[in-house]
Amino acid sequence: MASTREIKRRIRGINSILQITKAMEMVSTAKLRRARIRLAKTRPYFQTVVDDIQGILSILGEDHPLLAKREKETVLYIVLTSDKGLAGGYNANVLRLTESTIKADGCRSKLLVVGNKAKDYFERRDYDIVKAYTGLSENPSYSNARDLAAVAMELYEEKEVDAIRIVYTKFISTISYQAGVTSILPSEDLKAKEDSPAPRTQIEFEPSPESVLDYLIPMYVETAIFGALIEAAASEQGSRRVSMENASDNAHDMIDELQTNYNRARQAAITNEITEIVSAADAVQ
Repeated sequence: MASTREIKRRIRGINSILQITKAMEMVSTAKLRRARIRLAKTRPYFQTVVDDIQGILSILGEDHPLLAKREKETVLYIVLTSDKGLAGGYNANVLRLTESTIKADGCRSKLLVVGNKAKDYFERRDYDIVKAYTGLSENPSYSNARDLAAVAMELYEEKEVDAIRIVYTKFISTISYQAGVTSILPSEDLKAKEDSPAPRTQIEFEPSPESVLDYLIPMYVETAIFGALIEAAASEQGSRRVSMENASDNAHDMIDELQTNYNRARQAAITNEITEIVSAADAVQ
């Protein structure tokens, strides 16, 4: 059994770590609250853009060049991770899912990565990284999504890639997050609804429906990426909060166990001293 001095030193060390994990839990809780507010505002906007495009497609048809399916030879993956660690399995789930999806597709791949974790991971494995973005995972802005969308759309329009997919973690609840893959272009989300109204006589487009789609589809890509960035930011903070909460709980358990061991060691030392005193007294007699 360890000495009482060593046990007390370990208890002090764990208490120091406990203070850090509790502070990080509180910080993540505050950041998660702000991220959830942004998320609640972003989701309806994205759905409005999709609904508008579907309404136009019910009139125009689905023959727009950006919506036509191509034979997949090269796929662009936009991978969203964090810049920092201590977030449980948040980053590992996204990275594993990206690799498994690339293998399942069986195509050449190009990557747009967000976050130091994805950048470092795929650089070490010699993936074709078109561009890496760091320092924005916790608080992404729409301009960040616009930059990502501009690079992705340029590659797609020049036919350097035949599909665009985004791999990110979707926020479900405060304690639930799910890594997933969403196809941005071509996307089933943009197909015209069968029950969509709006015959040609009801709506007029200026200068033309094609021109309106030329504007809306890039907006859809920007909005989809921005929505994923917000979902990922909320998931990152939620995952980090849960991880720090679990770490704090584990620290409390370790302290309780060490305190029990300390009491036992102290009691054993006292018993040993009493035994020595009694033995010495008996020897004198």
